[in-house]
Formats: sequence, C-alpha cells, structure tokens
Amino acid sequence: MKQVASLRYGVIFKKAFSQPDIFTAFVQDVLGVHVEIDRVETEKSFKPLVGYVDSRFDLFAQDDKNRIIVDIQHVQNEDHYDRFLHYHCVALLEQIANAKNYRPALKVFTIVVLTSGDRHQKDVLTIDFDPKDLQGNGIHEIPHKVIYLSPKYVNDNTPAAYKEWLDAIQDTLDEEVDESHYHNAIIQRIFTVIQKDGITPTERYEMIEEYNRREFLEKERAIAEKERARAEEAELEIAKAKLETEQARLESENAKLQAANARSEIVKNMLAIGLSIETISQTTGLTHAEVESLNTP
Repeated sequence: MKQVASLRYGVIFKKAFSQPDIFTAFVQDVLGVHVEIDRVETEKSFKPLVGYVDSRFDLFAQDDKNRIIVDIQHVQNEDHYDRFLHYHCVALLEQIANAKNYRPALKVFTIVVLTSGDRHQKDVLTIDFDPKDLQGNGIHEIPHKVIYLSPKYVNDNTPAAYKEWLDAIQDTLDEEVDESHYHNAIIQRIFTVIQKDGITPTERYEMIEEYNRREFLEKERAIAEKERARAEEAELEIAKAKLETEQARLESENAKLQAANARSEIVKNMLAIGLSIETISQTTGLTHAEVESLNTP
C-alpha cells in the first residue's frame, strides 16, 4: 500500500495532471484522439479577456500540430455544468480574434473531473456539439465536446479505456492506494508524483486551505438547507391552517344548509296539514314572506 495525497485537492490534481505525459495519456484514453502535448498550463487565462469574466482554466494544453485544445477542470460547484460549458465556449471564442470565419482553427475538448460526486450520480456525461438528425445521427461538422466524469459512480458499463483512470482517482481519496490493482504505467507514475512524502510545505498549506474552505461551505450549505427546510415547514403549517379554516367554513355552511333544509321540510309539513301562515310564522320564527315562499308550488 502506498501513502498518497488525495486527488480531491485541486493542488494535488494539478500537480499530477500538469505532467505532460500524464495529461497526454489521460486525454488520449478519454477522448480516443491522438495528442502531442509538451507543456501544460495551470490557472490559464486569456489576455485580453473573453467576455466579462476572467475565466481560469485549471489545466490547459494546446496541440497545434493536431489542432486541438484540451482543458481539464477539477472542481465541484452548484453550477459546474453551466460553469464549464462557459469555459469551453471561452476557449472557442478566444480563437475568433484571428479567424477568417466562424470555424475555429483548433478543436476544443473540455474534461471535467468531479471527485466529490454529483447529484445525478452518473459516471460519464457528454455534451456533443455536432448537429444530429431526428434519428440521433451526427453529421461530423462540429467536433467540440465537454465530458463530465465522476469517479465515484464508475460501474461495469463505464468504458474500459478510462475506467482504470477513474478507479485510481477514486482510490486516492482515502490517501492510500494498492498499486497492485493498476497495470497502467502512467497511473503508477501518478501515485509516485503524489506520494505523501513528496508533498511540499506550500502544497500542504494549499491542501489545508482548500479543506477549510470546503468545510466552511459545507457548513454554510447545511445551515442554508436547514433554513430552507424550516421555511418550507412553516409554509406547510400555514397552508395546513388555511385548509383547516376552509374546511371549518365549509362544514359551517353545510350545517346551515342542512338546518335550512330541515326547517323547510317542517314548514311544508305544517302547510300540508292546513296550519295558517301566521301560526307557522310564530312557531318557526320565519317571516310571512319566507313562509309564503315555501308555500309556492
């Protein structure tokens, strides 16, 4: 068993996947395309900015020979599906400054690794930009893709090409891996790169800071969830009280209607035996007009 730093931490993920050979092997297995990468940038941003947000790419590499840009993101947010779609579009739009038409010179692929899992609990989700007919057949005009990977949900149907990668990422989360389970030499190299005794003081500081931020956000989320549940419960109680009030009103109206019907029957019976309207009015408390209205055929 080897003691390693968890790939859950952004600083450790970047430490491993910023190695050109690791980045290249992972991308080729996930995308199934040939890439030649000799430099991986971390915290990449474009100058001048594209749009109104200074988007930062965790791991960014460009293969000019094979005309490919690959961005690997490692973070989980409430808006991660929209966030990384935005980043993907930024990498597309940045190319337009030097373009002669709207077709980018380089294909753009974005790979998002969700080490914390996701509410949809899917191992692989893909946004494929190629137009398709009603039968789902693509026309091979637009190659750009966004791929979301959740190591936590790997299963027997996960594509074999990158199942071992996702298993390895998930395995590091408890900071201990059994190297004998992995046959890919590049994955073995990841374990060497992120060995605990090789973590620098600066990297350890960033790990602690990220852990504290995550704990704070989780506590804030838990508090917000409790407040939301409390508000929903209060709304439910108000709705319940309104329902009970309405039911009471309807029961009261029904009782009045039943009483009116019973009184009407009594008056009709009294009229039937020949009692005068005056006598019926005095007996029931009804006005002469009310009694006469009941006497109408």
